[in-house]
Amino acid sequence: MLYHLDFRVEYPGMTQKDLFLIWTKEADAALKVNDSGVAVDLWKCVGSHRLIAIVDVPTTDALDQILFDLPIMRKVGQHVHVDVTSLKVYEDFTTDVTSQL
Repeated sequence: MLYHLDFRVEYPGMTQKDLFLIWTKEADAALKVNDSGVAVDLWKCVGSHRLIAIVDVPTTDALDQILFDLPIMRKVGQHVHVDVTSLKVYEDFTTDVTSQL
């Protein structure tokens, strides 16, 4: 199943350097996930503390576990907001629409 993940990271009570130390560990983990094929692609939004990922995981439980295991969630999860949207391949959508005609 494909999911769009929209991460917004806040860092009250931390310096930017503190955040970047955590983010460095997160980047290492994210690149490993990317190499494993789970992450279809990852983007950092310019000018903000926001990341966008498209991931391909078999179940919602697997996605939940991946999110809980992220280094940034373990360190400052209370300051990370994640919006999750389930995605449908567009070709599948068009097939469904066509079948209803």
